[in-house]
Amino acid sequence: MYLLNGESKHCIEFLDRGFQYGDGLFETIEIVDGIPVFLNQHLQRLNLGCEKLLIPTPDISILKQEAFQLAKNSDHAVLKLIVTRGSGGRGYRQPEVIHPTRLFSLHPYPSYPEKLTTQGINAFFCQTQLGISPSLAGIKHLNRLEQVLARAEWSSADLHEGLMMNCHGHVVEGTMSNVFIVKDNCLYTPEITQSGVRGILRDIIIQLAKEQQIPVIETVLSKEDVYKADELFITNSVIGIWPVKQLVEHTYNVGQVTHKLQALFLQFKKQTLDFL
Repeated sequence: MYLLNGESKHCIEFLDRGFQYGDGLFETIEIVDGIPVFLNQHLQRLNLGCEKLLIPTPDISILKQEAFQLAKNSDHAVLKLIVTRGSGGRGYRQPEVIHPTRLFSLHPYPSYPEKLTTQGINAFFCQTQLGISPSLAGIKHLNRLEQVLARAEWSSADLHEGLMMNCHGHVVEGTMSNVFIVKDNCLYTPEITQSGVRGILRDIIIQLAKEQQIPVIETVLSKEDVYKADELFITNSVIGIWPVKQLVEHTYNVGQVTHKLQALFLQFKKQTLDFL
């Protein structure tokens, strides 16, 4: 199911700058019982991205209306929202008058085995590096070629995620996730200032940890820091929290902090859905 600028069609104009240049943003939203989960947080990040890219933010009330319109008959699904600068002819210069394109698409929820959440996943370090781009750090822009190349590095069903570093050897994120480590009962996560996406769930986990008096440090993490961690887990808005049980030759237990944050997150998510 698709809504393109409010209409049920799925053919975008070939001069659209999202198609031509990746000039836009996207959000990926879980649907539970017809409700777009954490929709307000997704739209806040979208608005921040639009401000950074100088794209007029589409009317938030219209975005909410269309999101619920597509989600209403779905028990469990994934809703993708794309906003581009719209059409503007050839060349990088922005059109003087910008008419953004908005596209909603509804997709089946991925059939992830429950054991990935309870027992953990296998991961490795990708060779593809993330570029340094402070002006784009944090936002979920459409330029995902680094992640596409990184995801092409493995095809084994036994591997579930690849961790990515920048050119300085700092661990930044996974191909589809944010990264957290636990060391001596403190929670560490890479700072998102030079590259990477500031995930919705990343912010929620940081908030929940601080409320429980778990120290949280956003910092630079090396490979060695990750290898020496007591616990390691990844997050995104669709998968929730996945512990990592093995990273290359290093093994990790699904520890107490990870278990606690999983339980807190599920409770927070339920309260959010019940409130709506």
